[in-house]
Amino acid sequence: MKFYYVYVLQEKIKESLYIGFTADLRKRMAGHNSGDTKTTKSGKYSLIYYEAYPNKADALGREKFLKGGSGRKYLTKQLRHYFLED
Repeated sequence: MKFYYVYVLQEKIKESLYIGFTADLRKRMAGHNSGDTKTTKSGKYSLIYYEAYPNKADALGREKFLKGGSGRKYLTKQLRHYFLED
């Protein structure tokens, strides 16, 4: 069965978040960290969260939600312990 992934990256220097979608998470992470993607040129990203969906439309809908205000609040709540560490 093929899965589609919605993922969250954290930029290591600025600590900013990037939310994306892919059908191949490992390949996409390699692209982000090699600087081969348009949106993440620095190549210094860590995968901090992901969700897998068997349906592409569901994954794209989830990505859109997480990129919005309510979605960002959801992520902050879900990952509160991660953000409090250091």
